[in-house]
Amino acid sequence: MQLHLAVVLLCVTAGLFAIAGAEDPYRFFDWNVTFGDIYPLGVRQTGILINGQFPGPDIHSVTNDNLIINVHNSLNEPFLISWSGIQQRRNSYEDGVYGTTCPIPPGKNFTYILQVKDQIGSFFYFPSLAFHKAAGGFGGIRILSRPRIPVPFPDPAGDYTVLIGDWYKSNHTNLKARLDRGKKLPFPDGILINGRGPGGASFNVEQGKTYRLRISNVGLQNSLNFRIQNHRLTLVEVEGTHTLQTTYSSIDLHLGQSCSVLFKADQPAKDYYIAVSTRFTSRVLTSTAILRYSNSAGPVSGPPPGGPIIQIDWSLNQARSIRTNLTASGPRPNPQGSYHYGLINTTRTIRLANSAGQVNGKQRYAVNSVSFVPADTPLKLADYFKIGGVFRVGSISDNPYGGKIYLDTSVMQADYRAFIEIVFQNNENIVQSWHLDGYSFFVVGMDGGQWTTASRREYNLRDAVSRCTTQVYPKSWTAIYVALDNVGMWNLRSEFWARQYLGQQFYLRVYTTSTSLRDEYPIPKNALLCGRASGRHTRPL
Repeated sequence: MQLHLAVVLLCVTAGLFAIAGAEDPYRFFDWNVTFGDIYPLGVRQTGILINGQFPGPDIHSVTNDNLIINVHNSLNEPFLISWSGIQQRRNSYEDGVYGTTCPIPPGKNFTYILQVKDQIGSFFYFPSLAFHKAAGGFGGIRILSRPRIPVPFPDPAGDYTVLIGDWYKSNHTNLKARLDRGKKLPFPDGILINGRGPGGASFNVEQGKTYRLRISNVGLQNSLNFRIQNHRLTLVEVEGTHTLQTTYSSIDLHLGQSCSVLFKADQPAKDYYIAVSTRFTSRVLTSTAILRYSNSAGPVSGPPPGGPIIQIDWSLNQARSIRTNLTASGPRPNPQGSYHYGLINTTRTIRLANSAGQVNGKQRYAVNSVSFVPADTPLKLADYFKIGGVFRVGSISDNPYGGKIYLDTSVMQADYRAFIEIVFQNNENIVQSWHLDGYSFFVVGMDGGQWTTASRREYNLRDAVSRCTTQVYPKSWTAIYVALDNVGMWNLRSEFWARQYLGQQFYLRVYTTSTSLRDEYPIPKNALLCGRASGRHTRPL
């Protein structure tokens, strides 16, 4: 048995060198995914644990590292992990969403083969199927710069992952069943900070030293505001982009977003509140953690610090102030500002409007009136094996037409190496959050009202931040520029997780007729095959 396993690992690892290149380091992870009892809000729940941990273990890596992650599914149902912000260059097969990757069957394992090619920054992973995200299974990802690449701030004394998110006391199975019946979810019950409720998490610091916090909103429904009592936060990185180092008293993180802040432990030695609260909600949820000085003279005192609640202008102005540091290096030594996106002509404009409504008496959510329904076969596999009838290119339009919501497996085609403009129009009274797998994009503009061609006069064509998740405020629009340099089938989704689950997503098929390995890798040799792709062959070992 051990000899057989060794042979399999040798074959898989040998095959990796053909894809990833022998010069870049390999990091190996072995994860066992189980259900287990958790008590984050004081009541017992069924959580998803990775190697017994809730949240799951951090992934530490360096630019260009190859990550070999063997996931054992010890649940009693299919399971997948997706890697938010990891671009999977030329390799959407590894993206870990149902449109690209077959679920790992119960009792089986699958080895993800990822390369964090030309990336730095703070991201997270999460379970992508069956509303599992409401049970845990998420964790932080950090990609450090290579040793000789300059970073625009000194090494901090400590570097902490901070996963924040709203949370329900109900098990994920009950929440999923409610959505399957066509009902909306209620307001969440609380907020977790690193998997713990109010006062449960703590962070230790030494007086006079500077620390980095990598904060991700891994929640289901709400934008959140993060702050530390009596301390200022200096933003230094957003989803892989070094930013202008602007200092804030607090910072908004919308669903699915990540950022890094620095703070100096420069206050009298005691304990201080870290506070996280919901934004734009009539009922405000707040949770706390503790910042503990090593020579603390006493516990926290007074109420937790207050933050903004419903002020949209405050959040919009903060979002506009987040800009790229043009002179800093990114994953490569050349400055981030050396790519002049504002001088490139766009070749296509796609306008996307989110909507909510009923289909056959059940709640659904849509993009350009199409509510996505999964096919019986991952779309990327159907594409590779040329299986007809799974999806139809062009099943979602480039523009909203205002019709009634209908169900379809929506796929939009785009040309490889095109440079496009996408406008997200939000005519609802919620804060929307959109994520595009496989890419970073430039957030060139956002404002209230309806987008028109005249709105382009407001665009930031010089130092807009490049990221993979952007918010759209109520009755507002956000515009992005995207260089489509990554062939594959890429999920574009709402990060409002009930909306994503009930159809507010689609797939962008970035297509080329080329079959060169320079443009796209072949299907992984160990790819799971399911649906109408069952019984077919990937490639010989």
